[in-house]
Amino acid sequence: MGTRPWLAAVFLLPALVLLGALVVYPIVYSVYRSFFDASGNGFVGLDNYQEMFSDDATKTAIKNNVIWLILAPTVSTALGLIFAVLTERVRWATAFKLVVFMPMAISMLAAGIIFRLVYEQDPDKGVANAMWVSVHDSFSESPPFPGAHPRPTAGLTEASNGSFTTKDAVRAGTPTSLPLVAAKRGDISGAQDAKAAKAEPGKITGTVWFDFTRGGGGEQGTIDKGEKAMADLKIEAVKDGKVVARTKSAADGTYTLPAKAEGAQLRLPAWNFSEPYNGVDWLGPSLVTPAVIGAYVWIWAGFAMVLIAAGLAGVPRELMEAARMDGANEWQVFRRITVPMLAPVLSVVVVTLMINVMKIFDLVYIIAPGPSQDDANVLALQLFQSSFGTDVNQGLGSAIAVLLLLLVLPVMFINIRRIRRESRR
Repeated sequence: MGTRPWLAAVFLLPALVLLGALVVYPIVYSVYRSFFDASGNGFVGLDNYQEMFSDDATKTAIKNNVIWLILAPTVSTALGLIFAVLTERVRWATAFKLVVFMPMAISMLAAGIIFRLVYEQDPDKGVANAMWVSVHDSFSESPPFPGAHPRPTAGLTEASNGSFTTKDAVRAGTPTSLPLVAAKRGDISGAQDAKAAKAEPGKITGTVWFDFTRGGGGEQGTIDKGEKAMADLKIEAVKDGKVVARTKSAADGTYTLPAKAEGAQLRLPAWNFSEPYNGVDWLGPSLVTPAVIGAYVWIWAGFAMVLIAAGLAGVPRELMEAARMDGANEWQVFRRITVPMLAPVLSVVVVTLMINVMKIFDLVYIIAPGPSQDDANVLALQLFQSSFGTDVNQGLGSAIAVLLLLLVLPVMFINIRRIRRESRR
């Protein structure tokens, strides 16, 4: 039976038409359009390419794409390899693989929204900062009364660093009251009622309290009924510029300093009133790119794990057992047998992720807030902004598209050569 080229052409024609309409024509038109100005009427030659490489936004995009190209595929593949190897040794491997792979079922849009909430600055909303602040506060004391301060008539002066110092020196046997206001209701709602300190011979005593009576009334500078104590407030005795004694207010607001504080001035350090640690600005200019890469790794580490696990299933166990019999430890088996045997699979994963990373757009667009979006800029996002943003220049956008194509092509050629080599085996 002879060959029928026309029959093959009939079957290939629909695919060729779609390929030409959706791939070839857009590429050719983008190259053509990149030589014209924003209106599309004036021929500008290579001006768009010159502008692209002189534009700060495009330079930032290229730099960030390089960071993405190095970090995202490497970290995703490394995590996938670790997960694939470790899950071979646990009973619940299938459930673990399902959990790790599950993010692949979530769209980039949904994943971006999820991580925008995860990276929220407020620890009460953002999971990342909630965990970070919890760890920080486990090792560091939090200020007791953020925003509180004395009344102007309380006899304390404010220093440039935010601390407050008594104008007069304190004397033993004479209690020194330290009334404060502007404390947050939540910080004192469960506090004890303030107690007037008793005079003690040879000691400096006093009370720190919230000088405010609910519903109005009361006398300023006097502990009225129902006014709350301010506990755990740091108090320092300062003499000739040096701290000679320190203490903290008790649960009832009272404090006691030793006799060596005689003649010193009392100082309330600024730490007492500073804002509590609020976590890391994950989406700030310096961390926004690593933060978005973290979201990408969360999604694609499962993809890497599944492919590597499939390759791992084909690794001869006899080689591993022989190495162990010869005295190799698990690290040596992993480094000298497992990884080399998985090299073809690892190259597939890395190359696939590199191609995917070059086109990253949606995660950056959704996660990075407006003030930090320029710092998180990537080529695909810059292409979109140049072509469809507020300052539209589709000539420049087409030039960026051509650059993106040229950057992706080498990776694609490497992948094609690898596939051809494997097909010859």
